[in-house]
Amino acid sequence: MGLMEKCFTRAWGVHPETHKRPAADVPTRTLPVPERLYVSLSQHLGAPARPAVLVGQKVRKGDKIADPQGAVSAALHAPTSGTIVAIGEIPAPHPSGLPVLAITLASDGKDEWTDLEGCADPFALAPAEISQRVAAAGVVGLGGATFPAAVKLSLSAKAKVRTLIINGGECEPYLSCDDRLMRDAAAACVDGIRIMLHATGASTALVGIEDDKPEAIAAMREAARPYAEVCIRPVPARYPMGSEKQLILTLTGQEVPADGRPGDVGVVVHNIGTARAVHAAIRHGEPLVARLVTVNGACIEAPGNILVPIGALVEDVLAFAGGLAAPPARLIMGGPMMGLALPHARVPVVKGTSGILALAAAEVGARATEPCIRCARCVRACPIGLLPLDMARRIAAGDLSGAVRIGLKDCIACGACAYVCPAHIPLVQYFAHAKGELAAQERARLRAEATKKLAQARTARLAREAQEKAELAARRKAERAAATSATASDTGAPA
Repeated sequence: MGLMEKCFTRAWGVHPETHKRPAADVPTRTLPVPERLYVSLSQHLGAPARPAVLVGQKVRKGDKIADPQGAVSAALHAPTSGTIVAIGEIPAPHPSGLPVLAITLASDGKDEWTDLEGCADPFALAPAEISQRVAAAGVVGLGGATFPAAVKLSLSAKAKVRTLIINGGECEPYLSCDDRLMRDAAAACVDGIRIMLHATGASTALVGIEDDKPEAIAAMREAARPYAEVCIRPVPARYPMGSEKQLILTLTGQEVPADGRPGDVGVVVHNIGTARAVHAAIRHGEPLVARLVTVNGACIEAPGNILVPIGALVEDVLAFAGGLAAPPARLIMGGPMMGLALPHARVPVVKGTSGILALAAAEVGARATEPCIRCARCVRACPIGLLPLDMARRIAAGDLSGAVRIGLKDCIACGACAYVCPAHIPLVQYFAHAKGELAAQERARLRAEATKKLAQARTARLAREAQEKAELAARRKAERAAATSATASDTGAPA
């Protein structure tokens, strides 16, 4: 069967082998700052950041180097001290390897922090002030979605959410950075959770941690003991328990509507790493310039969790982890289920990089696709309750609207269906293709509508100008006639 022994439950989800140890149990290491860091301007959901520095400018660690653009965007900060040596294109951490704009920073070796302004009593701050400081620190969701955290905090306060859910599930195989963070920095995580409670106005925080992480559960329970509003809740270890809707359903019993958001049921969800980053931003004034990354897989010499500055190249991280024991069959950023296959290792770590996996051929377990046998395993595995086999059949026939009608847009791309499929049908790729095609069609429709509006506006403008010219000509003709009549009246000649 390859990577893991495939299985499924009568409920949703799958139980893949975790492959989290020994990486989870190795003490956290810190990557020395590389000579150069490549800070991508597109490493958060929303509009890319806009450079706020010039080539040749000297910066200190934590200085802002890019401003957010638009309502959904995030600031970027220098991961170390040094000199800006370039602002240009680098390969993106994406299977395409297409270029993305980035700021290149040459380290001066000092790693000198800029002046920071923390807050001794965050609970004396207004909720709006907390959101502003979180925005200024460039904090985004560290569970993978990278949605700007300040936007989520502000919207939650306006929506008057009642419950803050903290995702400490970390259900993807191989990944253990959240587990390690909760073990090592439980007090800081709980403090960040309490600050987020204050910012959102929620009364209770439920921290969901999968029950196969006993050390993290114990550490978090001890740190949360003095605070009745912070409740540590073990949840079943089942993929994709870390998905927002599944965690909400498991912890609260409430189901988010198909086209709805967590706020519709009075809930907001943040990752445990985000809570730790909020603590650092508010208590110490530290922007998000580094993150914990799991380095794992059979091809890694020394698996573990490494604190990595944003912008370090994947090859730098791999070298620090002892290098590769063998050439990997697949290099992945993120987890094996939802991560991105990388074209090479010369791509930068971004804020959403939870893991770097170097997998051997036996772990990848690639198999040839066979005809669907209608076993319905994918149906039983789907956490959303969709019909993956029927959606794939419609997509293969070009019936995208039919796939949408039976739930394509509700698919969270977790990969559970493809994981259990005995025919090895690439179901997730079908759905990703269909969503991409639908997005392209929507962009084409919007362009057509915009072109139509421009054409209509041009036609209206030409008609208006013609009417104005006709009115002007008539007015001038009337004026000339009036002038001729007046002249004739003055001379006594007939008009």
